[in-house]
Amino acid sequence: MPQVVRSRNGALHGPSPVPPLPHRFRSLADREAVEVLHRAARVLVASLPALTDRLVEALYAQEPAYRAAIDSDRAEVWQEVHHSLRHNVGSLIQPREFRESAHRTSRWIGEIRAEQGVPLDAVLHAFRMGGAMVWQDLVDETARRDPDDIRLLVHVAADVWNFVDEHCGVVADAYRQAERRLSWRRENRQRLMVAALLDGTARIADLAEAAEMLGLPEQGRYAVLAVAVGPRGPGAVAAGGGLVSASDAGVARHGPGLAARPPVLLPAAHPGAAALWHPGPDAEFAILPLTGPPGELSELAAALDVPAGTRAGIGSAVEGLAALGDARRLAETALRACPASGGTVLLDEHLPDALVVSSPALAGALADRVLGPLDRLDPADRDVIVETLTAWLDADGSAQRAGARLYCHRNTVLNRLRRFEQLTGRCLTRPRDAVEVSLALAARRLLGT
Repeated sequence: MPQVVRSRNGALHGPSPVPPLPHRFRSLADREAVEVLHRAARVLVASLPALTDRLVEALYAQEPAYRAAIDSDRAEVWQEVHHSLRHNVGSLIQPREFRESAHRTSRWIGEIRAEQGVPLDAVLHAFRMGGAMVWQDLVDETARRDPDDIRLLVHVAADVWNFVDEHCGVVADAYRQAERRLSWRRENRQRLMVAALLDGTARIADLAEAAEMLGLPEQGRYAVLAVAVGPRGPGAVAAGGGLVSASDAGVARHGPGLAARPPVLLPAAHPGAAALWHPGPDAEFAILPLTGPPGELSELAAALDVPAGTRAGIGSAVEGLAALGDARRLAETALRACPASGGTVLLDEHLPDALVVSSPALAGALADRVLGPLDRLDPADRDVIVETLTAWLDADGSAQRAGARLYCHRNTVLNRLRRFEQLTGRCLTRPRDAVEVSLALAARRLLGT
């Protein structure tokens, strides 16, 4: 039966199916009852085309989920219903011979309907409709042949409905398995598409499909957020590093789909709150759709809920899905510019630091050249000078404000700055020297050089 069925109560118009009698009043060995069932079932086998017609019409009238399929290809649905009825009615006559083929048919129908997106409730309703129609025809044929045999037929009613219930279970199991496979394929394809976009390897021809699959505008504005938990180490995201493939550790942590649990919380009012997350080898990446004014990223960075010890970097905005590879690399740069202790870095607001981490070798050479003479001092003395330099630069060159931050007099600040100039040969009032000192300090802070 198209393995379509409804509850026994009022599945079709006409007399309700006779309920099964309690077990003690019936026996599967009741030869007369079985013979009555077989005689009626053989008549049904001989009239399967007419039974199929009636069931397809009943499906169209009573199960809305099947109407589109019947309108689209009535012949295909008819063949499916006929195939199912033939095996299932045959199972009533020769259960051993037909049982496995009937199960295969039911499994096939469950899988096909799952792929077509027909709701499982509708599929089970259709099966029960088929079961109710077959039972009613068995009753009608028995009554026509010999009304007295109805009393025998009820002895096997439970077996007929147990058969229907058994196949509903087969259908439901096949449907759910197919649904899980489809979900895995869909999520895996989505994950691979997001990976290709973030890695910059997506084909231009695939962008329209990606936009539809991900629910994102192809020509929208985007930024990428990169998040890493824990301090930076040798395995931190490297410049230009690629995303993980389908078989890497990121998938093991998050399964075949996108990242299962975002490592940071985005503000609910921001469009990026529904960001697509993707696991990388050393960081999680989120695609952020942007729809607001130019300052939108600054507001997002300020509102980002970053747990203690977690580092987050937000790259500059880009135009279109095709530029997400660039956006991801910018986010990685922002992440490398994030302090080891954690926090959020918006690339557009930390461009000097981004320059430093973008070229670690050159930044390290600059730090050695500018700050190297301080390494000859006692570590405690060196740290005091470095701390004073940093406070003075953060205070925009104000010794007064730097002294307040360091809990010392402004003259103490000026004395330490003069000592730095004497040791390094740099002049802090010379713009070029001030820039080099600032970048060297950033290199020491970010790269540990």
